[in-house]
Amino acid sequence: MSGPSIEPTEARTQAHMTTTPRQTPTLYIEGPAFWAPSLPGWEIARAVFRGEATPTDPPSKRPSPQVLAPAERRRAPDTVALALEVAAAAVAGSGRKAEDLPCVFASAHGDLGINDYMCTTLANDPKLLSPIKFHNSVHNAAVGYWTIGTGCMAASNSLTSYESSFAAGLLESAAQCAADQQAVLLAGFDIPAVGALGSVTTSRELLAVAMVIAPTRTERTVASFDWSLGTGVPPAASSLSEASRALQSNAMADALPLFEALARGGAGPLYLPLSDKLSLTLRFEAGN
Repeated sequence: MSGPSIEPTEARTQAHMTTTPRQTPTLYIEGPAFWAPSLPGWEIARAVFRGEATPTDPPSKRPSPQVLAPAERRRAPDTVALALEVAAAAVAGSGRKAEDLPCVFASAHGDLGINDYMCTTLANDPKLLSPIKFHNSVHNAAVGYWTIGTGCMAASNSLTSYESSFAAGLLESAAQCAADQQAVLLAGFDIPAVGALGSVTTSRELLAVAMVIAPTRTERTVASFDWSLGTGVPPAASSLSEASRALQSNAMADALPLFEALARGGAGPLYLPLSDKLSLTLRFEAGN
């Protein structure tokens, strides 16, 4: 595996983390996808994370996912547009069929803009509540649009775990992939907090990520990883690029270390906190 020595990190791990002894199967990543206004697409994000390019300036407008019909595309809220954009890119990169893939969609907050609208309208004049807004306020709206738009009849899941939502989604996807020996689509997304919610919930910018996790290596594999659960306080995370630090205020920011590791070819174990006492530990090997 390319990259710097990981021995110092391993030594710190012994002092701070205890991993579960049970062996989990190696899994494989296909079709990594990324979208933020300054990094609109994985190829751009990968180059920026590697120090080979600079973020897009001016920032891009929100994506327009082609999975939806034109009328639905225009009405779709930011959460749906983001989630479907990266989900479609990940599936395309994997070379698989969307209708066959079980999927896990993760978001810390869902659509904060619509939730703010709902609360404000209910407080001021409930009779003015929009049925379409209400329809899009539920946490599984994005995965619902995805399964309808792609004709997917496989299992679908929508989950949240606050600041650890991406890590929880990755754990769910990995466990499902390992148990069923079937590839799983994982998508994570969050948007800015607005209105009164902005005073109690920190989330800024738009950020969405996705990948397909497979049980076996294929010609589309970009990395493999071993995974385990660790208890205790994880070692301090390695420094992120300036581009990632600019996105740290988004609620999906716990995905950034993994995507930087993918961009750089992996280097040492990666710890994604699931709580203040539990982490998902990943050990990467880049390349097909």
